[in-house]
Amino acid sequence: MNRPELLALVELGGYPNFVPLYRRHGYQVEMVNSVRKAQAWLKHHRPRVVVAEFYVDPQFRDRLSNLESLLATLQRYHSEARVIVFIDPHYLPRLEGVKQRYGIHAALEFPIQEARLEALLARLDETP
Repeated sequence: MNRPELLALVELGGYPNFVPLYRRHGYQVEMVNSVRKAQAWLKHHRPRVVVAEFYVDPQFRDRLSNLESLLATLQRYHSEARVIVFIDPHYLPRLEGVKQRYGIHAALEFPIQEARLEALLARLDETP
């Protein structure tokens, strides 16, 4: 039986390793540490879920956040993938701008509560 894939993009970290949680929910997990590596992986895989951190860097000239390139790739090739974002509450207004252009299934604020992430995954388990 093929397990659904989950792509975890961990660029900054600073929170627990949720790979065991993802596996308990039946996902085959791929963990990468850059958007570029995530995009390369997406060329050959169709994840059901993508979990990624959202942050803003003043050096981003042509985008609002670190994720827009990844979200554009998902929108083009994997529109069915559900995106869960880990975010500092300070960046929530910026996320709203990104959500106007790209699909974000859910956003969890730091500190990430495992119970909230597990509830999200459980709801995804219930949908086809």
